[in-house]
Amino acid sequence: MCWQLGWCAANGRLYPGTSSYGRNSSTVTTRWLEMCPDTQIWNNDLTISLLHSADMRPYNWSYTQFSQFNQDDSLLLASGVFLGPHNSSSGEIAVISLDSFALLSRVRNKPYDVFGCWLTETSLISGNLHRIGDITSCSVLWLNNAFQDVESENVNVVKRLFKIQNLNASTIRTVMVADCSRFDSPDLLLDAGDQGGLPCRVFDLGGDSEEEAPDPGLHTSGSGRVKEGLRRMWDNVLDGHAQLTDCALETKVAELLAQGHTKPPACSDADTRNKYLIFTTGCLTYSPHQIGIKQILPHQMTTAGPVLGEGRGSDAFFDALDHVIDVHGHIIGMGLSPDNRYLYVNSRAWPPGSVVVDPMQPPPIAEEIDLLVFDLKTMREVKRALRAHHAYTPNDECFFIFLDVSRDFVASGAEDRHGYIWDRHYNICLAKLRHEDVVNSVVFSPQEQELLLTASDDATIKAWRSPRTVRVLQAPRPRPRPFFSWFASRRR
Repeated sequence: MCWQLGWCAANGRLYPGTSSYGRNSSTVTTRWLEMCPDTQIWNNDLTISLLHSADMRPYNWSYTQFSQFNQDDSLLLASGVFLGPHNSSSGEIAVISLDSFALLSRVRNKPYDVFGCWLTETSLISGNLHRIGDITSCSVLWLNNAFQDVESENVNVVKRLFKIQNLNASTIRTVMVADCSRFDSPDLLLDAGDQGGLPCRVFDLGGDSEEEAPDPGLHTSGSGRVKEGLRRMWDNVLDGHAQLTDCALETKVAELLAQGHTKPPACSDADTRNKYLIFTTGCLTYSPHQIGIKQILPHQMTTAGPVLGEGRGSDAFFDALDHVIDVHGHIIGMGLSPDNRYLYVNSRAWPPGSVVVDPMQPPPIAEEIDLLVFDLKTMREVKRALRAHHAYTPNDECFFIFLDVSRDFVASGAEDRHGYIWDRHYNICLAKLRHEDVVNSVVFSPQEQELLLTASDDATIKAWRSPRTVRVLQAPRPRPRPFFSWFASRRR
């Protein structure tokens, strides 16, 4: 099956990012890097036309990197990176009205590769990072109102959603929301038992199987358990029984302190239709090797309620994750199926049996990209796609490659100058889509899954159509017979 090029457009150099479609329209957004770090909105009819372009340089943006339409296509979320020193990680999220193309609000976002996402039609999630030590930090995820105009001092425009501890220089990145209410009618049911000889992995609450079991001899209270753990650790260090580097010592202290200051996952009625917050994280090194999943309860989906002083009365100030999926490799892309049931993950695997000794020196990563699939209802790994695409950059230069999923297909970019398309039902590669440089991003049209856009560093965006669609578009239309000639033939 060879997909054919429909059209292409070029305008400067593309930065690694993603194009995104509106669900109910023919609108698509793209991001560009060079003299104009704009957010651009295109009309994706057969004749391509530019609908809107917003120059973000007056807001100190270096470039835009990601965008997402809300559920009813009335608002556009666009995130970008601030100008700053090389090691700066600050970014911002802008909300643009698609009726007037007015800039409605701007939200700080750190690190910038949190990207941001919509939770409801009028509220979005952003991140902030707070350093605790050299390699420990905490990530705070905020719920923001898309309309920041304050009508009353009693109305919140922001509210803290979660506060999560980060170890070993890791941070929370790439947030997305899965809607559990769509699970009832999945567009595709994959077989979790068919692993091709591979063991089926199940990911339970907490997910960190390497954590030590609590000592039953310790105090039952959180503060007592923490004090006793710290005392034992220091005794071992002073007695020479434990040889710890500065980084390992900081991580161990942070883990012990968090034991008595972490809220357990909230219990909810299984019949309620909640949402999952999904993001990349890690516990061993700075490279994202785990997927964190946190349930968002109905009362958390609004900015109503207290904000100032929130949680000050409790010693538990970190939120525990509901599930953790460890892929044992560097995660470079994630995407949800249209029904939100399945999570597709691009991962570059670590060597088998590799051990992380220094969090700043993660294991080498494979050139082959594994496309993994996880069922968010059962929290099991299901069928994986072929290793058909590649990446060559090392850990410290590895960047995000966006993928997309339609009802019947999966697509991804790659560093080998191709975009790839797989069949979701049969798990086979259908097409390689040629570019002249790295393909950073792919996206299906939600109205026509046999239309795909690919964005590349070769300064082009290309639209590809399936052979069936091309045949339909190129088929000659029958000429209508004149009414009077039909009437005369009937009289004979």
